[in-house]
Amino acid sequence: MARINVNPNRMELLKLRRRTAIAKRGHKLLKDKLDELMKQFLGLIKESGNLRDDIELKLDEAFTIFSIARSEVLAEEIEEALAAPTAELDVEVGERHIMGVKAPRLNVVYSGSYDCYSLSTTPLALDVALQSYRDLMPSLMELAEMENDIRLLAIEIEKTRRRVNALEYVLIPSLEETVVYITMKLDEMERSYRTQLMKIKSMQEEAARAAAG
Repeated sequence: MARINVNPNRMELLKLRRRTAIAKRGHKLLKDKLDELMKQFLGLIKESGNLRDDIELKLDEAFTIFSIARSEVLAEEIEEALAAPTAELDVEVGERHIMGVKAPRLNVVYSGSYDCYSLSTTPLALDVALQSYRDLMPSLMELAEMENDIRLLAIEIEKTRRRVNALEYVLIPSLEETVVYITMKLDEMERSYRTQLMKIKSMQEEAARAAAG
């Protein structure tokens, strides 16, 4: 692990110890965030999977009913009945935050009516099929929200994991190694200083004895 290039003095040692403590606190916070993101992520995957299964089942049912409707009249009659719809669908986009991640919220707004055709010339199954499709729209929007949330959370998880790994395997070890290096250097300097003091004291004592003699 690369050591940080600093002067080995007590001031730098104090700074590095503070940086190490801050880095460790940041690592813990990011690790907690990563754990919560994973919890949210896995929960959404399970929830979206259940919703998708339910939607696919209902879509199959609606398509079966629509197929029955098509079998009761000519294809041209179905096309003519659906040629001029009066119903409109708008999607209002809002926003919410999931663990600090901005995620869009979708709200379906209907206007008009889907039954823009003659009820006397079309089968009842067509009404049922169209109503089934319309009823599914909020669930489809919800599924779209969930799957987009999953995508956004996956991106945030990867970013947070990289930051956690950078702190855990690069910055914190580098700081700790530098702290050890400076501590050893300071200890060496202190030992050297004490040795010099002892030599000076010994020389002074010898000089004093020589002068007394």
